[in-house]
Amino acid sequence: MEYVDSWRAVAAATGAADRAAAEDGVRLAYRGAGLAEPVEFVWADSPRAAVEAVEKLTDPGRSVRDEVRTRPWADERRRMYDELGPAGWSALWSATGAQLWETTSALADRIRAGVVADLTVKPEDASDVRLVLLDAVLGQHDAAWLAAFDGRGERLDGLAAVARNAGWWWPYERAVVMSERPETLHRDEAGRLDSGAGPALAYRDGFALYAWRGMPVPAEFLAELGALTPERIRAEENAELRRVMLEFYGYDRYLTESGAEPVHRDETGVLWRIPLDGDEDVAMVEVVNSTPEPDGTHRTYWLRVPPRTRTAKEGVAWTFGLRGDTYAPVRQT
Repeated sequence: MEYVDSWRAVAAATGAADRAAAEDGVRLAYRGAGLAEPVEFVWADSPRAAVEAVEKLTDPGRSVRDEVRTRPWADERRRMYDELGPAGWSALWSATGAQLWETTSALADRIRAGVVADLTVKPEDASDVRLVLLDAVLGQHDAAWLAAFDGRGERLDGLAAVARNAGWWWPYERAVVMSERPETLHRDEAGRLDSGAGPALAYRDGFALYAWRGMPVPAEFLAELGALTPERIRAEENAELRRVMLEFYGYDRYLTESGAEPVHRDETGVLWRIPLDGDEDVAMVEVVNSTPEPDGTHRTYWLRVPPRTRTAKEGVAWTFGLRGDTYAPVRQT
């Protein structure tokens, strides 16, 4: 469905919000919920800044998130479920929202965690920040479930308009705090936050998340990736960061420059093992493509296999979901 791609673009949108359009969407959502329109809009440059802005509001009234977001969504879901039946609803969700849910919800979780970490000075601060975050409507990051209802009724039009034009927002009786969208977003092919050259997600006020293939990393950690050596990798005490270093550096390069010796070789390839203090070994099988490249060379591939792999053949077989004693390719390609 084409509109699923449009909602995927909404979830990944960067750059300045269309504030006028977003505010119009909020007003529509309030009217649809039977509420008076808010009298004040407060804009912030990031979800972190928005939480701080919420905490500074003097008389916003109670949160109306249930009225403008939770109840309309529940009512529309119930209506569609009754109209389509269990199988029909499941098929609709699979074709729409499910396509975006995993990556979008994971991104929202990472943003929440980053806001809590940034604003927690004392241990008791964390619970206060989380309470404020519970009042947030996720704007563009509500794209997954909004995709499932696109074109199926007007009840959610206000929420959809805000999502298309802004980031997270906090609805109260008399005031609304609204967040800008991120300036930059970098993800890998699996949709995980990923950047080896700076923030994977950044807002214009400096709030940022750093990650390598989905794994959170410190900002200063990325700065040293370009100067890695095998010695520095071995010296890293954090096992997860050491794995990131190995991926960035390249297993083949690490093996070559470490003077590693092969564990086993046979007709399928060469098994290598990298012992790591305080962590399981990294086992790799080096295989050569039997089909030559256009220039006549044969490309080498490195296959990550389970640490307890004993032979190269067993490792290659594992990548095909087979046991070593049953793996017997008729022709290699």
